[in-house]
Amino acid sequence: MLPEPITALTAALSKLPGIGPRSAERLALHLVQTDMATVRHLAGTILLARERIQFCATCGALTEQSPCPTCTDPRRDATLLCVVEKAVDILSIEKSGTFRGKFHVLGGKISPLDGVEPDDLRIAGLESRLTTEPVREVIIALGTDVEGDATSNYLAKRIARPGLKISRIAYGLPAGSGLEFADELTLNRALEGRREMH
Repeated sequence: MLPEPITALTAALSKLPGIGPRSAERLALHLVQTDMATVRHLAGTILLARERIQFCATCGALTEQSPCPTCTDPRRDATLLCVVEKAVDILSIEKSGTFRGKFHVLGGKISPLDGVEPDDLRIAGLESRLTTEPVREVIIALGTDVEGDATSNYLAKRIARPGLKISRIAYGLPAGSGLEFADELTLNRALEGRREMH
């Protein structure tokens, strides 16, 4: 039987994403056996990060300053606006190094079963940006689940206006993967998102 402080620490760690009960217990046991200076440094680093990181008032990205460096960077293409579900989605797109436009975080997907309605998302902020910024194309980069599809369709209808192109990222097969590992939806998206070869 583990002492109560270790059980409490395990329970707290298991609430983190991607940390199951066994991993949480291993981490807790490691931490209680680590020297006090290392544990204090870790705790201080966590608190400092949480205190200093905020959401950009313009796009919703994680940042130390608002507006964030992406929103204020004059080298970014202000005519392209990529709409994502969560702030961490920006990090994934930035790692690809292929997108040089700006971003807008919705803060979720429409999901009536979970009580998430359009007014709960940052759609009004997106509409405001479309009137004040020189956006010519909105790229919707939401997941392909039911809620992602519904939110994408709702958004495309709601923000439609003359002179604004609305597109959705193509979904397909992961690099290095064969067709036998793809599900029907992924294959369907890959076929729909095909491009002409030259």
